Amino acid sequence: MTQLTETVKQLIAKARIVSFIEWEQSHPQAAIAIFQAADDNLRYLSDEDLLQIKTLSPNNAGLIPVAELLRDRAAEIVDEAREKVLASYPEIIQPGGGLYPPERAQACWRDFWHFLRCITYGIAGCHTEYTSPTGLHYMNLLYQELQVPIEAMVLGLKSIKTASLKCCKPNQQETLAPYFDHLITQLATFKIQSS
Repeated sequence: MTQLTETVKQLIAKARIVSFIEWEQSHPQAAIAIFQAADDNLRYLSDEDLLQIKTLSPNNAGLIPVAELLRDRAAEIVDEAREKVLASYPEIIQPGGGLYPPERAQACWRDFWHFLRCITYGIAGCHTEYTSPTGLHYMNLLYQELQVPIEAMVLGLKSIKTASLKCCKPNQQETLAPYFDHLITQLATFKIQSS
């Protein structure tokens, strides 16, 4: 395993995708604390978390079943996104490719899992704008430092959206698309700055 430089370690610590600061208008502090604890522990919201959020903030609970569904199907959604990326960029995991050696590829598939995790927070909280500009800035710097292939990551995120929406009812897909599009748009800006 490649040793991470001090710079990379510092960037990883600061590259937090989600921010709940804007949520104070719509959620009580106790509900925000549940989201924050899940994010601090880099985990999806548990059944208990979702139940508490629903109780604390019933007006913003309409999409909680979708967050639960996507959490439960995360492994297959990420697998589908990974397959799509490898089909489009077969050379990416070969020597000289952007996701070689294998631990680089593993780190990117893990990022897919985390992207979906962050999106489910937005969905569970009914907030399409759930990202932290500061955290994304550091994530951009991290991706530049590690020379992560941004086009492949954006394709992965678009594939996560496609795979996720397939799991949902057709009448929910239009409502849910902006939660994915928000992060896709943010990640797509990385490409411009890192060229």
